[in-house]
Amino acid sequence: MDKSKRQFLGKMASVSVGAALIPVVQVYAQDNPQSGNAGSSSQTYNASEGQVGKRYGMVIDLRRCVGCQACTVACTIENQPPLGQFRTTVQQYEVSQQDEASSPAFLMLPRLCNHCENPPCIPVCPTGATFQRKDGIVVVNNEWCVGCGYCVHACPYDARFINHDTNTADKCTFCAHRLDVGLLPACVETCVGEARVIGDLNDPNSQISQLLAANSSDIKVLKPDANTAPRVFYIGMSSAFEDRISGQAPVRTLLTDTGEEIHHGH
Repeated sequence: MDKSKRQFLGKMASVSVGAALIPVVQVYAQDNPQSGNAGSSSQTYNASEGQVGKRYGMVIDLRRCVGCQACTVACTIENQPPLGQFRTTVQQYEVSQQDEASSPAFLMLPRLCNHCENPPCIPVCPTGATFQRKDGIVVVNNEWCVGCGYCVHACPYDARFINHDTNTADKCTFCAHRLDVGLLPACVETCVGEARVIGDLNDPNSQISQLLAANSSDIKVLKPDANTAPRVFYIGMSSAFEDRISGQAPVRTLLTDTGEEIHHGH
């Protein structure tokens, strides 16, 4: 085990203990979508067209999410982004009913790249480093990326950042390196509540397609007015959150049941 990995694992205990307080900043790390080694942090990139005929998407059932941050820790161990940067995390929001007799409700909201049908990060990339595979997964060729940050600013979900170590754009890739060899993404595999489901949206018999059909009246996406056609869907999310979620949210954002912000602070 190399020194950097020992240091990382040594600090994971403190990260795990404070997991409930992690989602202060929404940042992610990019991974090689066709690495032969699940969990490799290698920055060598072998461009992949993806799995032709598939269209990957994810459903997150908020009724099952308990905010344990197992997904955050699993993703960090799997992909080993720089310390303090995260590919996915669970943000906690406090919703006030403006009734002193009622306790506020809490919403645990997992966040990650939405792998949009119309990703705004792609056309702004001057080198073509950001592209979309044929199975819909948006990835970054960090050998081409010059770290200009245009894609970071273009993303309406704050799902990208500039990696502190490589100075290139990084983000969630649905753990494409795992999907390519028949494995589930780390966050899906370790979700204790089975709140995350990934699958082929083109297959009507897939678990994700059946879940979307069964809950069609309760399916929502973040920032629908951005017209990006995100492929991360939420079940059990109030419509008040659709357009008011910021990737740079503090640990708690106090909102009324209509989405009006009462308090916003750390």
